[in-house]
Amino acid sequence: MLTGLKRRFFPAAAGGSPAAPELRILMICMGNICRSPSAEGVLRAKLRKAGLDGRVAVDSAGTHGYHTGEPPDARAIRHAAQRGYDIAGLRARPVAPDDYARFHWLLAMDEDNLAWLRKRAPEGHGARMELLLDSALRNSHARVVPDPYYGTADGFEHVLDLLEDACDGVVRRLQHDPSLWPGAGARAGRQT
Repeated sequence: MLTGLKRRFFPAAAGGSPAAPELRILMICMGNICRSPSAEGVLRAKLRKAGLDGRVAVDSAGTHGYHTGEPPDARAIRHAAQRGYDIAGLRARPVAPDDYARFHWLLAMDEDNLAWLRKRAPEGHGARMELLLDSALRNSHARVVPDPYYGTADGFEHVLDLLEDACDGVVRRLQHDPSLWPGAGARAGRQT
């Protein structure tokens, strides 16, 4: 399903019509062509494996619109595909003001992205904002998903290692922390 410039993840309900997801997660990096689309692809796969894909929608965006409408970087597509993640159909888009209302959980790749999100957040928004690596299980010391754009193939592999770990943590949190789900008291305990 295409909405605007970006494929959206809204699973089909019984009868084939789109079901409204209970929870919507937005992955954010700077340009939306390396880290955040890779994170989107990884989390979608992890949610599907856990049986949560019908309850959670995942998207990605960039803090800057440098690459609006472009597919992910060819290296990000290639390295993701080597691990079984298909991100080739995604298209870059900037974070929009209504994302703070449409998404419940905004997960930033680094401190700069998180600070950018917080600075532009409208008053009274309902979104939880965190670093993606706050959910890491094995790499709990890491705070930043580094931007591999100007690096080598090893950088893309390292990013995927971090994303897989953090997305495993996101799934675990969703399975064990009811406060993360809308309507379950999450708003009172959200982090911004």
